[in-house]
Amino acid sequence: MYKGSFINYIKYEKRYSPHTITAYDTEVQSYLDFLEAEGMPFEEVDYKFCRYYFATMKENGKSATSVNRAISVLKSYYKYLLREGFASSNPAHLVKAMKVGKKLPVVVGKEKMTSLLQHMESLEDSFEHNRDFLIVELLFGTGIRLAELLEIKEQDIDFYNKKILILGKRNKLRFVPMYSTLINELKLYLEKKKEDKLGNNSAYLIVTKEGKKAYPKLVYRVVNKYLSMITSQQKKSPHILRHSFATTLLDNGADLNAIKELLGHAGLSATQIYTHNSVERLKFIYKQAHPKA
Repeated sequence: MYKGSFINYIKYEKRYSPHTITAYDTEVQSYLDFLEAEGMPFEEVDYKFCRYYFATMKENGKSATSVNRAISVLKSYYKYLLREGFASSNPAHLVKAMKVGKKLPVVVGKEKMTSLLQHMESLEDSFEHNRDFLIVELLFGTGIRLAELLEIKEQDIDFYNKKILILGKRNKLRFVPMYSTLINELKLYLEKKKEDKLGNNSAYLIVTKEGKKAYPKLVYRVVNKYLSMITSQQKKSPHILRHSFATTLLDNGADLNAIKELLGHAGLSATQIYTHNSVERLKFIYKQAHPKA
């Protein structure tokens, strides 16, 4: 029911990321499919039916996090319909989110990451390897998101001032600094990228060997390949490197507000989760080192 209009709204007016738009589309479609299966007319949905829908999701094995995401999406969906006059009420408005236990971010230790980067630096000198090395080094060295990495263009790199312009969520721009090793790796990569025989003339920084803009699966594959060399943990996504970046800075005494700015967080609450990680690490070190622990 008016799903297309809602998706266009979050795409063109709210300017949500492609990943978020896909997630919203999927959630709304799942809800509409449920209404059809239950024989419930869209206009007759009330608060109790909404609660029934979310309870069914939970009974079918969905996590509290997934249910809460569905609640948030449907609230936004109905809010839009109400604003546009497509609905007379928001039956999801009073539905409360489920309690979710706080999960600490999964990270890779800085010693392991340093060792991995040193190993990667010693490998073959080719375009694909230089690109893969740069992917890992950029993600761990700047804490940027996967989507932000893929949107970096060569013109966004300021070698003189040692910083990169990043297009973040909600089209917010920020600069992230670069250290000397990363700058050198960028220069080497760009030299390889500009070689005529490779045909990599795209304005985007990270490209395929055919010269096309890189895609998320390529980055996931690269990160998974190299993190598998240093850790057996199940999660080996690009976001793990973002978590590792933030935790490393915090462990080394960086100010929380500075980390917030580097990560591009809208508020400090999103950054504070890393303080829990740091405290847990300190507890572990204390138990290992103190004779009375």
